[in-house]
Amino acid sequence: MKILVMGGTRFVGKSLVGKLLNHKYDIDIFTRGNKSNPENTNLIKGDRNNIESLLKLKNKKYDVIYDISGRELEQTKLLMEILADSFHRYIYVSSAGVYKDNYELPLSENAPLDPNSRHKGKFETENWLVKQKIPFTSFRPTYIYGPGNYNKIENWFFERLFHLKTIPIPADGSLITQLGHVSDLSDVMIRCLDFEKSKNNIYNCSGNKGVTIKGLIYMCAEVCGLNKKDIFLNKFDFQKLDTKSRKNFPIRLNHYQTDISKIKNDLNWEPKFDLLRGLKDSFINDYDLKKDEEFDNNSDKVLFSS
Repeated sequence: MKILVMGGTRFVGKSLVGKLLNHKYDIDIFTRGNKSNPENTNLIKGDRNNIESLLKLKNKKYDVIYDISGRELEQTKLLMEILADSFHRYIYVSSAGVYKDNYELPLSENAPLDPNSRHKGKFETENWLVKQKIPFTSFRPTYIYGPGNYNKIENWFFERLFHLKTIPIPADGSLITQLGHVSDLSDVMIRCLDFEKSKNNIYNCSGNKGVTIKGLIYMCAEVCGLNKKDIFLNKFDFQKLDTKSRKNFPIRLNHYQTDISKIKNDLNWEPKFDLLRGLKDSFINDYDLKKDEEFDNNSDKVLFSS
């Protein structure tokens, strides 16, 4: 099978490509080339926003395209213009951040979308794919975590536990959030190819359960070998902040949980990682290797001055 991966050298892309290589697939990776290319893959170096770069893909034939780096509709339009009908399936990484806030949780794939979301380019792309009748499958993960995560989510808590044992917490920490392990996401992105039902479909993808922010902190503490009595939760007033901004706190400051029953039923799939096991995996195979790096807690000062 011939596969093109748009962005395949870090985090989700790295996890996905590693598993695709286990299947002995022939893999092209289109990326700017800032990270080393995995062995046994072919690097096509370029900027996907540049038509001259994308022309390197012209006349190539692929069975599957995995698009991990696409954020805006124009990026997908440009890619489809170059590749035309030269592929069988386009698999797109969207985001559960496209949904509006809602009183009812968990959010299904039919929940109202937020036209002001910073991820609006994602659902605009999904809508366009449907209208153009392009064979696609789209995944809407919540917070993706695991080894290699370049977004500070679990490591944001790990570094404070390791260095300070003091954690900023929004009010009483009862806001519900949801995380999904990177390995589970890359697994199901490959698995969907075996299910015709997944074609032209959109799926929420995350862990089985939601967790309160306080619960997440306590799990991170357990992974770090700390007891509850070893840490201090320092409350801040989250209602004065942008609820969806992650500039100073790594998780949106409202309830955020999706329903993953559709992907489980359609693809006969279950996440392999529960949250505690996933956090241990991330700590051992990522944070523990860089725990001596300089820690900047300036964002905490912003939280407590709000």
